Amino acid sequence: MEKVKAVAGIDIGGTSTTFGFVDRSGEILAGGQIITSQYDKPESFVAALYEKMMITAQNPDYDIEILGFGIGAPMGNINKGTIEYAANLPWKGIVPLADLFARHTPLPVIVTNDANAAAVGEMVFGGARGMKNFVVITLGTGLGSGFVVDGKLVYGHDGFAGELGHTTIRPGRSDRDCGCGRKGCLETYVSATGLKRTVLQLMAERLDDSELRKLSFEELDSKLICEAARRGDPIALEAFEQTGAMLAFSLANVTVHTNPEAIFLFGGLALAGELIFEPTRRHLEEDILYIYRGRVKLLPSELSTQNAAVLGASSLVWFELETA
Repeated sequence: MEKVKAVAGIDIGGTSTTFGFVDRSGEILAGGQIITSQYDKPESFVAALYEKMMITAQNPDYDIEILGFGIGAPMGNINKGTIEYAANLPWKGIVPLADLFARHTPLPVIVTNDANAAAVGEMVFGGARGMKNFVVITLGTGLGSGFVVDGKLVYGHDGFAGELGHTTIRPGRSDRDCGCGRKGCLETYVSATGLKRTVLQLMAERLDDSELRKLSFEELDSKLICEAARRGDPIALEAFEQTGAMLAFSLANVTVHTNPEAIFLFGGLALAGELIFEPTRRHLEEDILYIYRGRVKLLPSELSTQNAAVLGASSLVWFELETA
């Protein structure tokens, strides 16, 4: 049996937690899943997850040598190894996740949020290989971001740097409430949820015929908006135009701060392809400071959407091992 070194990548979500054992080439040798919401205490969750992982590691094709555990989680804090006040997880307050894992293993455990994990994953396994300065924007239900400057992920003093989704895009003029408790955050406009809100606003303000008018609030989602836009629906197309303009405005400001070589878009909304990339590129070139024009690449992530979270989480440990 072939002996293979691998890192356990773990993606903790509100409904389910996915894991995989990832070798240095980015191949997932084995993996599995447990239901996060079944565990009302983090201690029982970690115990069940660790047990399931150890059973899965007994793979008939490989003798897996585990080098460490990389964990991407909502509100993950790399400085403390904690999850802090995550709204969509069953455990409230501060969860000492790395310490709970330490009860089961002496191996290194690295915890961070999913956007930071995606950024390191892009650097280790994706399109940012060889780059020292880039940004990853995750476009899902919300908007996450990870900033790499001079080859290092930016974490900040408390481990929460780079929350681009919670920068205020329309101060004092927005009626869009954000889950963080404020109004007008970027993710209320640029995300799958934000796109839906823009469509509803446009349908209230304009008289254009649109197939989206037939859908209820519950039925409407970003996938249906994307499909309508591809068929030329004017409301859907305008929603993508406005979303791209909002994103470009923020990315123009990001460029001034970090001077990235590239900005990668990742996540469900990024799968809309040129519907989101074309208006974002166009507005970015209009909004960006002249010294950066034509010098910042806007690119799709090269991580597989299906396995990106696990790859990103595992890359935290691979990166640490190779730069220590």
